[in-house]
Amino acid sequence: MKRRNFVSKTVAASALALSATGAVFGINPVKEDIPGSKGMAGEKFKLKYAPHFGTFKQNAGNDPIDNLKFMSDHGFRAVFDNGLMKKPPALQEKIAKALDDLNMDLGPFVLYADFKVESLVLKNEEVHEMLTKKINEGIETAKRTNAKWALLVPGRYSQRMEWDFQTANVIDNLRFCAELMEPAGLTMVLEPLNKHNHPGLFLTKIPQAYSICRAVNSPFVKIVDDLYHQQITEGNLIPNLDNAWGEIASFHLGDNPGRKEPTTGEINFKNIFKHIYKKGYDGVLCMEHGNSHQGKEGELSLIEAYREVDDFQV
Repeated sequence: MKRRNFVSKTVAASALALSATGAVFGINPVKEDIPGSKGMAGEKFKLKYAPHFGTFKQNAGNDPIDNLKFMSDHGFRAVFDNGLMKKPPALQEKIAKALDDLNMDLGPFVLYADFKVESLVLKNEEVHEMLTKKINEGIETAKRTNAKWALLVPGRYSQRMEWDFQTANVIDNLRFCAELMEPAGLTMVLEPLNKHNHPGLFLTKIPQAYSICRAVNSPFVKIVDDLYHQQITEGNLIPNLDNAWGEIASFHLGDNPGRKEPTTGEINFKNIFKHIYKKGYDGVLCMEHGNSHQGKEGELSLIEAYREVDDFQV
């Protein structure tokens, strides 16, 4: 019987067979240093894998607070919401309170990501005005939600300008952003994206993002390492994250091919998660992917996949 079809038929029986080691679907014993651990169904994951609102809508419904409770009950210690800035302020505050009550972290929200235009590669006042407006909106969102990170994509590259000039403009524009964000304590994370899904974008690789962050030289401009995009663009995932480690603030997850949950593609997530856990990483890993199976059972099967890759020994 296939593992994913096996899940829903064996949950009850496996729960009765729970041993002293807590080994159900690879669930490890509760770590006493992780607050809020509940054992079995609520066993807290070693790392802060972060579903998005809607990941578990078949089991938890559409209400974001019910979704947060479902995530927490099943061991997740974080959530991410790319569309957080677009939510009404009252709902943002409600989400923030629920996160605080559940002792959950909030991953980066999207501050600016326009894939259609040249933006940060340019040097003009219009770009500064746009960035100022976006950052001020992002700071207000962060105040309401206690968010620490905001994501930015530098936009398209220019075919009419030498590449080095574009890079210098991106660095200057990011220094401008850092000056605006520093008083609020909000950190910008830059996301390199693969050229197959998103052709024409300026930022595509981790070494490129690393060199830009080093040039900006600010603790308020860092990298989000999207492992799905980087597996397509360059591979070499662990050496690249090691080399860029000082500038990485967050991760995005998704297996390749298919951009679904871990265990569905070619990326060895268990080894990667073990590696960054041993490095002491305590940030958020945003589950920016779809489900390989639909419906309630598909959502439970996604949780099982994360139990499998979180079951590493250290």
